[in-house]
Amino acid sequence: MCLISAVPALGFKVSTAQNADHTLTVTFTGSGHTSQITATIVPSARAAVRETSF
Repeated sequence: MCLISAVPALGFKVSTAQNADHTLTVTFTGSGHTSQITATIVPSARAAVRETSF
């Protein structure tokens, strides 16, 4: 899996992590909010989104 682009909105920072060849996590962090998207292609293509406000 290869990330092409992850552009944060104004006030957010972005970070990426790839713990396996087939799974990628992109995290957007802002003041009081975090959005985390995890995509995988094994065993099938899917994505999960986790939103956290604090």
